[in-house]
Amino acid sequence: MIFDTHAHYDDEAFDEDREELFASLFAHGIEAVTNVGASMKTSRSTLELAENYPYIYGAIGVHPNETGEMTEEDMQWLKEQSSHKKIVAIGEIGLDYYWDEPDHETQKTWFIRQLGLAKEVKLPVVIHSRDAAKDTLDMMKAEGGKDIGGVIHCFSYGKEIAREYLNMGYYLGIGGVLTFKNARKLKEVVEYMPMEQLVLETDCPYLAPAPNRGKRNSSLYLPYVVQEISTIKGIPEDAVIEITNQNAKRLYNL
Repeated sequence: MIFDTHAHYDDEAFDEDREELFASLFAHGIEAVTNVGASMKTSRSTLELAENYPYIYGAIGVHPNETGEMTEEDMQWLKEQSSHKKIVAIGEIGLDYYWDEPDHETQKTWFIRQLGLAKEVKLPVVIHSRDAAKDTLDMMKAEGGKDIGGVIHCFSYGKEIAREYLNMGYYLGIGGVLTFKNARKLKEVVEYMPMEQLVLETDCPYLAPAPNRGKRNSSLYLPYVVQEISTIKGIPEDAVIEITNQNAKRLYNL
């Protein structure tokens, strides 16, 4: 069955039919989901979801664009909750230079702090990196990222950067973008990388795969991504599902 390694089901886009959607997951071949926090508020709502549903796990952390308001109290809360049995990672954390909020130095400061937290509490990281390939990689190397482990979520760079992360033992999160017509670079990465380091993700409600591009995404659309990987890799869809499921459980120590 499919393991969705990165979702945002606490998002208001799901307020009207969250229960129905969750109730339908198993019948559609979805075994488990990791809901990922992106701010203090969504880290709290992620924890709540993980506590209420046996098949939902949680990652808590603060997205680079939300770090402008971060405090020492926030770090303390993240540390305390990281020992919760349903919290499987610190994230999503990283650098995002697409938006200039907050400034790069602030983003870097809290990225280092949260990497340090993951190392301290021995949890993997969920990395968000946008238009910041070199800085993200340099900082992860400098902070001993190889010993922390984790996933580069919604991987969006080329083969050279992929090789660096794969050599560090990281997983690459692959989702709906792979099905887009303009995703040549990502298709090359998937063709190149070993299946043993690939995990499926939606980033829902964002990034729905073709033919649903632009609509609200959910775990129910992951078969489109499975199909694309199967075609690129020349292996059966069942094998893609099985291998990525095992990878996800290894990634999150389940």
